[in-house]
Amino acid sequence: MKINAAGYMMQCSARMDVLFLMDGSYSVGKGSFERCKHYTIKLSQALDIAADKVRVGVIQFGSTARLEIPLDAYSTKEELKKHLKKITYRGGSTQTGLALKYVLRKGFPSSGNSTIPRILILLSDGRSQGAVQLAASELKQTGVTLFAVGLRYPRWDELHELASAPAESHVFFAEHFQDAVNGLYTSLASSDVCSAVPPGCFVESYPCERKTLETVKELVGNFMCWKGSRTSTAYTTFCPHYKWSKKYKRHPTVCHRTICQDPCDSKPCQNGGTCVSEGLDKYRCVCPPGYGSDPHCAPALNLDCSVDVLFLVEGSAALTLEGFLRFKAFLKRFLQATMASSSPTKVGLAQFGDSVKMEARVGKHRDLQGLLAAVEAMKPVGGQALTGKALKHITMHGFPSMTVFADVFDDLPRVVVLLSATASADLVVEPAKYARDREVFLIAVGPEALKVQMNNITANPQRTLTYQTPDKLPGKIPELSAKICSIDNQGCLGQAVDLVFVLDGSDGVGRDNFVHLTDFVRSTSVQFDVNRDVAQVGLVVYGRQPVTVFELDTHDTGSAILRAVKEASYQGGAASTGSALLHVLANSLTVGRGARPGVNKAVVVLTDGSGAEDAAVPARKLRDNGVAVFAVGIGDVQTESLLKITGRVEHMVTVPFYEDLKYFEDVLVQMVCAEVKKPVELCRPSPCMNDGVCELVQRGFRCECREGWEGPHCEKRSRKRIADRGDQPKPAGMRRKEKKKSQKELKQRYRELRRRHAVRRQ
Repeated sequence: MKINAAGYMMQCSARMDVLFLMDGSYSVGKGSFERCKHYTIKLSQALDIAADKVRVGVIQFGSTARLEIPLDAYSTKEELKKHLKKITYRGGSTQTGLALKYVLRKGFPSSGNSTIPRILILLSDGRSQGAVQLAASELKQTGVTLFAVGLRYPRWDELHELASAPAESHVFFAEHFQDAVNGLYTSLASSDVCSAVPPGCFVESYPCERKTLETVKELVGNFMCWKGSRTSTAYTTFCPHYKWSKKYKRHPTVCHRTICQDPCDSKPCQNGGTCVSEGLDKYRCVCPPGYGSDPHCAPALNLDCSVDVLFLVEGSAALTLEGFLRFKAFLKRFLQATMASSSPTKVGLAQFGDSVKMEARVGKHRDLQGLLAAVEAMKPVGGQALTGKALKHITMHGFPSMTVFADVFDDLPRVVVLLSATASADLVVEPAKYARDREVFLIAVGPEALKVQMNNITANPQRTLTYQTPDKLPGKIPELSAKICSIDNQGCLGQAVDLVFVLDGSDGVGRDNFVHLTDFVRSTSVQFDVNRDVAQVGLVVYGRQPVTVFELDTHDTGSAILRAVKEASYQGGAASTGSALLHVLANSLTVGRGARPGVNKAVVVLTDGSGAEDAAVPARKLRDNGVAVFAVGIGDVQTESLLKITGRVEHMVTVPFYEDLKYFEDVLVQMVCAEVKKPVELCRPSPCMNDGVCELVQRGFRCECREGWEGPHCEKRSRKRIADRGDQPKPAGMRRKEKKKSQKELKQRYRELRRRHAVRRQ
């Protein structure tokens, strides 16, 4: 790799004539001839071709020699490359001797000028027909430096005889392209023809070998053969029997190559990372799972969360020694990958069989070396795998409270990571529930075959990590790290959001299953900080028609939400999810019903998928108005139905059974939290009422109200009198007043006319 890297960087810029003598005979073949052209083109690109620098010519030979490109034909790399590609394979016998004589006569027209170095590069398989040594000697005596580059399966002995001395520095193999380029330039630099060695690089000699495929004669044995007859007696004897086979033969030699200092020589990648050089001063690290690649495979999964973690490792007799050692190796790699010196996480270690043994209490070792030593010292305790007993013991004795100040105790989240590979010999459901009821978060890691048992322990499939084969276990390090730290970020506390739950209360769900939906809403809502300034929660239930159970601003405490959700009633009838979403957009998410400008909006639809046929357009209107729409599908719901609602696969949750909804509370909360933390779009949905238009201003928004309305959100009727343009209907009260006024004026005018008429008669 170092030789190849140097070959890419080497450039030759000096005044010299370079002539390529290309073997185009039948023994080479068209495929090798094309590779020969490729080598010539690539090598030419590294030469400083110009009329006063490097001149390049090409001769092809087979039965006869032919001048393809004269030395003075082209003075740029582009022109030379273009015409090199046009050279066609000619075939014929391998008359290398005649070709060398042709070069001696016509190859270097300016041979009288000895100050210009002349380089002949012969590209051949070395299987000449006829004498070649005499012509090669005469050529070298005239001052030509002869390089021999082998093609296909070359005859190395002949190439060594043809090349200039020392042969080790003048014979190369075209198949190893960069190596051949490196060797050629190294030899030119050693002969002071040009300075091709890059700065910071050096020439190194080392033993190497060249291989070729040769036909070998082997003695198989002797057999009886007839040699003739003497008089009437036949004469027989033993004759040798040979076979001919092709075998690779090795030719030891010494190589002289330019080698540049590799940035990976200093082994910069730590923790088992593999260094890959990318030039003289650049490299990258390919790191194992759990380590970052910037810059030296340092731990990338720092447990930057304040939790108490206790690893409970199986050490029973049912687990093989190999399995126990695999868990130890996984633990050591996990700690190396995640435990930085600044990590606030406190770690403990215990193992179980028929009893529980505390290897290191939580927080005893705050340094990585102490934790690794505790893991290394673990020995299997043996006995049955009593997982249930171990969980209860750890819950009671594994997390002693630690005093921080006089009356203040360390009350960090407590996490138990169970590493087990065999089925439990006792019941696990009740002990696991005992632990969870005492706010101990359980994470289980084990093989796929124990998935059901693991889910019974964690009561949440999202906290269960399984692997198909043992070699896949190290790849779970990043996922385990994320799950441990997700405990420290439970819920969406402190995050402002207007959240509306939309429950399917149709016949497709049923009255009994509707209870599971309301329980899910109650359990999920407690993970939000419900008050007027942070999170607001609304609830809509729909069958054929949607019904608002309570608006966003109806309740300002979590306990009030819990009581109100419990009062939600089952609707029945056919489902119409589209009508429910339109209802949410037109009513629930308006300023008049409690929606707050400058706060992200989210809608969560819980449905069995029936009735979603009309949901596509209303759901798109919600999304176009900046509302994040999520869907929880229960049962055999089709993905297409949920996708009509959410518009994104990432906003969908599928639950196999209504009873399993409780396992997916954290999943939904994390999805909602991630979405509502995004920047707020003040005018989506519009905070303006009564057809007002929202306009963004420098530090917020303002509502451009239509005539007759006023207020920050166009929520009040305007008290200003609107100029009568004659094209708008007047209010009914005004019309009655004007009618009375006109009647009074008519009567008064009538009396005036009667009075005038009476005066005239007098």
